[in-house]
Amino acid sequence: MHYDIIIVGGGPIGLACGLAAQKAGLQYLIVEKGALVNSLYHYPANMTFFSTSERLEIGGIPFVSNNAKPTRSEALEYYRRVAESQQLNLHLYETVQKLSGATPLFTVETDKTTYTAQFIILATGFFDVPVLLNIPGEDLPKVTHYYGEPHAYYRQKVIVVGANNSAVDAALEIWRKGAEVTMVIREAEIGKRVKYWARPDIVNRIEEGAIRAYFQSELAAVRPDEVDVRTPEGVITLPNDFVIAATGYQPNFGFLERIGVQLSPDEKRYPSYNPDTQESNVPGLYLAGVVCGGMDTHVWFIENSRVHADRIVENIKILLLLGDGSQ
Repeated sequence: MHYDIIIVGGGPIGLACGLAAQKAGLQYLIVEKGALVNSLYHYPANMTFFSTSERLEIGGIPFVSNNAKPTRSEALEYYRRVAESQQLNLHLYETVQKLSGATPLFTVETDKTTYTAQFIILATGFFDVPVLLNIPGEDLPKVTHYYGEPHAYYRQKVIVVGANNSAVDAALEIWRKGAEVTMVIREAEIGKRVKYWARPDIVNRIEEGAIRAYFQSELAAVRPDEVDVRTPEGVITLPNDFVIAATGYQPNFGFLERIGVQLSPDEKRYPSYNPDTQESNVPGLYLAGVVCGGMDTHVWFIENSRVHADRIVENIKILLLLGDGSQ
């Protein structure tokens, strides 16, 4: 089947791109390898957003929240309602395995079928590939890079690696549900970008000794019943039941490289694209949302990358009117 646009990724920005394409009268399809807004679905069950609800809106559709800061469950409900009310054309649980070509003809092979399109929008986010510690024992079942909810950690000795929002949320929540929590933090303090209501909370818990923290330290090794922590005073061994490695995530750079997107040679690995149009170095292939930031995953969020959708579709409309990208 052929489309004007295939959008890879069914997160908020992928949905925003679909809404913009639909409004422009273009034939489009959103392909998502997991559930609708899959990354948000895998956020901690009790997570509260830093942003207010209006900044998470897409397509001009109001997001009404019961709270000043919306919750994960409210966001899931909102994006479901958007997809349903607007009858977005999307295929869930369908994985793009190969993408080739350039405008005017891309070929998209999934685990279910093959499509062709004149244009591609990549809105694939960054939540699927965790930044690994690359230490012995990281592959043990007791180690996770994704935190869901606290019950499983009741009366357990838990190491939380990291000092930003994910680590702080996990540490506070599981401590309050009865876990013995130790944080291992590479920096000298809790991250400056931690949510303003959570940062003083975690600082106070550390200062009073309720949560133990090793600053300027690194997790060095994990074993079934203990871990090694490299501290400024030397390596120490601690008894341990679980490790939550909140070390961050990254775009799927391998996929980007396979489809021809150029990445900067430095450690940031910024993908090549025109910020005026969002078009990558591959003609007709556009980047939208957090994937644009490479390893700087704190630069792009829903609220400041929603504009990518209209920017991309406007550029595609111009190209179609000019005859560029048409078959």
